[in-house]
Amino acid sequence: MKNLPQVSVSEQLAEAFAGTPAALPPKLAAMCEAVMTDIAGLCVAARNADYVKATVAATSEAGTCTMIGHAGAWNLATAALCNGTASHGEDYDDTFEGGPVHAGAVIIPALLAAAEQHQLSGSDMMRGIAVGCELTCRLPIVAPTRTHKAGFHPTAVFGALGAAAGVATALKLSKEQWVNALGIAGSMSAGIIEYLAEGAWTKRMHPGWAAQSGYRAARMAQAGFTGPRTLFEGEHSFFHAFANTNEGNIEGMMQGVGEHWISSGIAFKPYACGTMAHPYIDCARRLVHEGLKVEDIARIECETAEGILHRLWEPLASKQAPVNGYSAKFSIPYAIAVGMLRNDAGLADYEESVVHDAKVRALAAKVHYVVDPANPYPARFTGHVKVTLKDGSVREARQGHFRGGVEEPMTPAALEAKFRANCVYGGWSAPEAGAALQVLRGVPATKQVDLSALRH
Repeated sequence: MKNLPQVSVSEQLAEAFAGTPAALPPKLAAMCEAVMTDIAGLCVAARNADYVKATVAATSEAGTCTMIGHAGAWNLATAALCNGTASHGEDYDDTFEGGPVHAGAVIIPALLAAAEQHQLSGSDMMRGIAVGCELTCRLPIVAPTRTHKAGFHPTAVFGALGAAAGVATALKLSKEQWVNALGIAGSMSAGIIEYLAEGAWTKRMHPGWAAQSGYRAARMAQAGFTGPRTLFEGEHSFFHAFANTNEGNIEGMMQGVGEHWISSGIAFKPYACGTMAHPYIDCARRLVHEGLKVEDIARIECETAEGILHRLWEPLASKQAPVNGYSAKFSIPYAIAVGMLRNDAGLADYEESVVHDAKVRALAAKVHYVVDPANPYPARFTGHVKVTLKDGSVREARQGHFRGGVEEPMTPAALEAKFRANCVYGGWSAPEAGAALQVLRGVPATKQVDLSALRH
């Protein structure tokens, strides 16, 4: 057994986050409110989807919590699981450059459910959201890309810890309980990436599972249950389990913690697919806007990062002809094809009729890649599309950033438009979407969080 520290990393985190002020820094507060609104809209967008219906049918138990877009009041675990599954199901939720990780789909369902269950104020809930998102975004710094390579979904395994930290903060647990909550959540983390093989639904449920697990970990700690104090530095540590290493950059994760909020830079998606595909879609659309005719294309070649091959490029034949709409969300060849042919990659562009369209498949089959060893992933998400035309001429486009991220953030107006469009896609009327938006905007200042107006 290696020598253990007198003050563990978890204890340092508890010390840093326990003092999070009720009045969050303006940029951080704006991020928390934007993520909450974005997640709520996505829950409505997916409320009639088959995977949401299956999750609700399997888990629905009555209680006091809101399942956004559904009538009735539900058990906390049901609400957290179903809201988390719905919000991540279309892969249209927020992301963090440098992760990649999706904080909102875990943290928002966990904190909304906890707030209603425990009659929390809006300010306490927002503090929990801030801490939960922050820890979720910091954890990938320790061992970049290694969690994916080990076969795990970072959002799933990091999200459980983030949810535990967020709920523990919102419930005002003691520092000792806060540390125990994190340690307990380490044994509740789960989520493998085998969904990539055939477009299975399991990735969709990962954030919901992490949300209800994190809540349960915090409550167990509150009741006196103990977890390992040395979650991050023990011989059998969290990263030893989920990233196959005990040599990660813990110092990087801890740099400025509690003072510098990196989650303020959370990015919002303009397209309903895997984050790293987005710059490629922008490049593809730009070429068409500049006059490229799709029927003249002979071959498309893209420079890419080695770290995303196993999720978005390989096996190439399968990515060129995805088996269903969900598997298409993790295919850059498909994303380029719909970007060129349909000038978008939104919710409607991943419906089954589009995925199996002969023209889309024919164009996707022309897309290939080469690995760029200098690609900055995961620090930045980039795109490159080089088109060779039938006459031998070449057209090329590059993009060095993720649109919607820190270099080109979505405006408040664009985020509101996305929310309203998602609600309408899910079957709400425009007035219903507007009323829901007003409810969400009032949550941070409310004395007791009440989301019952979103139960329809």
